[in-house]
Amino acid sequence: MIYVLWQFRAKPEKVEQFERDYGPEGIWAQLFRRSPHYERTVLLRDPAQPAGYIVIDIWQDEASYQAFKKEFHEEYQRIDRECEALTLEETPLGIFDTVLGPLLSAISGAGPKK
Repeated sequence: MIYVLWQFRAKPEKVEQFERDYGPEGIWAQLFRRSPHYERTVLLRDPAQPAGYIVIDIWQDEASYQAFKKEFHEEYQRIDRECEALTLEETPLGIFDTVLGPLLSAISGAGPKK
């Protein structure tokens, strides 16, 4: 599994729309579901900064994620442009792999699909 992390600061007046679009059933997750290698999206809100978020997109492997981005480049870019109106800041934090393997997957609920 890989974890693609993004940090956002949503516009205060756009928080509800941001949470819908970036959440596990949002527009991004709907696009990602076109790939059989996409697992799920986790949206985390910073309680100390109500408009501060971390988005974690979980994929089976980086090659599949990169192939998806190449295949769906135009739609990805279109959605990205539309969602720019929802945020003040967007920072890619990187692509991470698990260190603890199955243990971390079990804790996060991101284990293999059944």
